[in-house]
Amino acid sequence: MKTASREDIRSHCAVNYGVEIFGDRWSLLIIRDIVFVGKKTYGEFLKSEEGIATNVLASRLAFLEEQGILTRAPSPDDRRKDFYTLTQKGLDLIPIVLEIVLWSAKHDAKSYARRSKEFMARLSRSPAEVSEEVKALVRKGGCIFPESKE
Repeated sequence: MKTASREDIRSHCAVNYGVEIFGDRWSLLIIRDIVFVGKKTYGEFLKSEEGIATNVLASRLAFLEEQGILTRAPSPDDRRKDFYTLTQKGLDLIPIVLEIVLWSAKHDAKSYARRSKEFMARLSRSPAEVSEEVKALVRKGGCIFPESKE
C-alpha cells in the first residue's frame, strides 16, 4: 500500500485529512489496543474482540506505519515477531481517542469505559492533563489498563 500523497487526499479540509489518515474503524482500534491494553504484536491485535480479518490487519498496520503513526521493530525476545509502537504523530492521537472514550461513555449505556469510574472521573475533570500522562506512559511502553491485555 502506498503512502497517501497530496494527490491522494480528497480535500485538505482538516476533518477530511484526519478521517483519511486515521479515521477508519480498524486504525482507531489498533491505536486503542496499544494505548489501553499495551498490545504490540500482530497476533495480539488479531485477538481483539472486534474480529479483524488477517488481511485487513496487515493492511492497516502497513498503512499506519507508512503514514508515520506507528513504527515497527523486531521483538528483542523473538526476532520472528515485530513490535508496533506509536510515533510522536501517533501519540498526538491520544487526546482524540480519549475524547471519543468520553463521548462514548456519555452516550452508550453499556460502554466498557463506565466500569473505570475513577479513570473516567479524572478524564472528565482534566482531559488535557490525563492525555499528557497517558502519552508519557505509552511513550515508555506502558498502557492504561495492563491487566486487561489478552
